This record gives sequence, C-alpha cells and structure tokens, in this order.
Amino acid sequence: MTASASRLRYGMVGGGEGAFIGAVHRMAAALDGECALVCGAFSSDGERNARSAAALGIEPARAYGSLEALLAGEAALPTSERMQALAIVTPNHLHAPMAIAALDAGFDVMSEKPMALNLDEALAIAEAVERSGRLYGLAFTYSGYPLVEEARVRVARGDLGAIRLVQVEYSQGWLSQPIDAGGNKQAEWRTDPARAGLGGCLGDIGTHAFQLAEHVSGLSVEELSADLTIHVPGRRLDDDVSALLRFEGGARGTLKASQVAAGDENGLRLRVHGEKGGLDWSQQEPNTLTLRWLDRPAEIVRAAGPGLDALTTARLRTPSGHPEGYIEAFANLYRSFAKTVKAGTAVPAIGTADWFPGIDDGLRTMTFVEAMIENSAGDAKWTRLADVLAARRNTKGEAA
Repeated sequence: MTASASRLRYGMVGGGEGAFIGAVHRMAAALDGECALVCGAFSSDGERNARSAAALGIEPARAYGSLEALLAGEAALPTSERMQALAIVTPNHLHAPMAIAALDAGFDVMSEKPMALNLDEALAIAEAVERSGRLYGLAFTYSGYPLVEEARVRVARGDLGAIRLVQVEYSQGWLSQPIDAGGNKQAEWRTDPARAGLGGCLGDIGTHAFQLAEHVSGLSVEELSADLTIHVPGRRLDDDVSALLRFEGGARGTLKASQVAAGDENGLRLRVHGEKGGLDWSQQEPNTLTLRWLDRPAEIVRAAGPGLDALTTARLRTPSGHPEGYIEAFANLYRSFAKTVKAGTAVPAIGTADWFPGIDDGLRTMTFVEAMIENSAGDAKWTRLADVLAARRNTKGEAA
C-alpha cells in the first residue's frame, strides 16, 4: 500500500479478521483521508495475520508476526516510509505493554479503552508519554459527537448556570445470558480478569459514562459511593454498576452502567442540570440535544441546524436531517489525532477544534475504576479519587 505523504502513516496491532473494533478504527481513520494503514500485526495466528493483511492491502513484508517485529521492522525503514503512529485494538491486558513499547520506540499511539488493566499500568503509560515526548490518544468515541461538543460548550459558557446535577447512564443487555461461558469470544475476554482487568462492565462501558460526564460538565468527581454487582451466576467480573458522585463545587451526580439490562441496545444518556435549566443527550438519538428551562419553553437543538457553536460545526459532516453517527464521531477523534501528529504539536486543549481524549482522560477513568472497586469492596461510605491516585503513586515510588 502506497501512502500519500500528506497522510498519517499508521500501523495496527490486533483487529484481524472477525474482530469488531479493529474494523471500526480503520473506518474511522479512513473517513477523512487523513490516515493510511501501512502495516500491522493483526493476529498472533500466522495464517490469520497474513489473510488479514492481504484483505487490507498491506504488503506481505509489513504484515508482522508480533508487535516486537513490527516496531523493529518499521524502525529500520526510511523515515519517509515507516509508520508514524500505532493503533492498539487488542484486549485490555495488552494495552499497557504495547503502548509503552511503541512510545519508547518513538511512535505516537492511539489506544482502545480502558487504557490498562489497572491504575499502576496507567501511571506507567503516563511515564512513557512524558519520557518519550510522543502523543497518546484514547478511543473515548462518544466525546467526538457534534452535539456532545455543543452540550459541553453550552455548559462551559454558563447557559445552564452553576451545575447542580449530572446524571449519566449506559445500558446494554447483551450479557444478560452466560454467553461468556458458551464460547462467545467478545464476551469471554471481557469477563476474564486476566484479560479485561479489574472491572467488567465497569471498565468496558462505565469508563465511557464517567469520561462523558466529566467532559461535558467540566467538573471533576471528587468522591464516589459505589455498588458493583454480578447478576449472572459464575461470572467473574461485574456486569452491573451503580454510583453516587460528588463533583467539585458541590454538584451531585449518579452513574449507572449495566450489561444485563435485557432488551437494551446501547443506551448511553447524559443529563446535566444547572440553576437555570438542563440538557439531555442520548447516543441512540445523537442528532438531538434537548434543552429545558425554568422560564421559557424547551428547545430542540439539531445537528447542522441553526444556532450551533463553531466548535460543533467543525465536527459536522452532513447537512441537517442526515445522521451523524458512531463512525463519524470516531473519525473526528482520528482526524484531530492525525493533524496533531503531523503538525508535531502538543495535545490540543479542551475547547479547541482539534482536541482529542488522551492521557489525562485515561488516568481519570482508571482512577475512577479503582475507586469504584475499593469503595464497593469496603465499608467506607465515600472514597476520594485523589486519595486513590496518591496511594498508587506512593506505591510506585516506593517500588522504584
């Protein structure tokens, strides 16, 4: 595959034939013509890896049998040909070692979430980002939706007044039966502590809900009170999660994530209420943002409709009435990541057109996961996220 000099040359580890998320990453990366897939280690199975590479138009010499071979092989190529960034689309237990290896080898990284198995691994990635000076992006896809940005902008500029309530829920039903014990590969690794990490539903979709709540509200969660449940007998990781949240500044919130809500599809919904009014956004109706007020009729804001902020319109791709969907939202993140890598600049700040989620979002979400687990397992009513992060940093310092 010949890549234009104007496009970001990237490689991929994982995501071979039959994998769901690898194809999603490739579609998102390709949508704007900003990225070109030039190499990969798509599977540890040699034949499957070769078939995957051939189907994607990858030169046989750049279909590597392992990440180690990929990094060495690409480093040996001329600068104008080698990959510039690596997309990591493997199960969770490989995220940290692969990200660290790629960063230390001088490559930027776009990783699936959660970023690691635990907070210790997340801190190790952060250290690799700092010492390498490379960029690190995370696939918190929902923050790429245009009307999520519109919601964030309206909160940030004070339209709702001081924020009082933040309610987020992410409801799925696909794990309502023990399909993980019946051979379903996607369910099997997501419920395996060795491959998924500390949380099941918590790590898989609870992190999405938490990141969205903090991103749109502009507030950090200071304390939480958690309840983690396993409903399906024999399952080893949580499949249902609830939390009370205390935000900085006094706002209160709730978070609900479940993968055993039988009949539900992908019900991610966020509501934020201030002293003047509230907003409501749902991923299953992503083109609509509803605003409700104390002193005037409700407003329905539509994608590509009138009155949108410039940061929102920069994320739009279609005329009004056409769906702005999951792939397009993900493509917004890839476009920003690619532009930043090619420009050689630092991660853009929230509130700029080229922002994408990165190491800060990763550390926040992994701190959230560990705080949830610690609180649910203990007797304390509330657990402070800052205390969890400080304890892990102290542990790492002592070990060093």
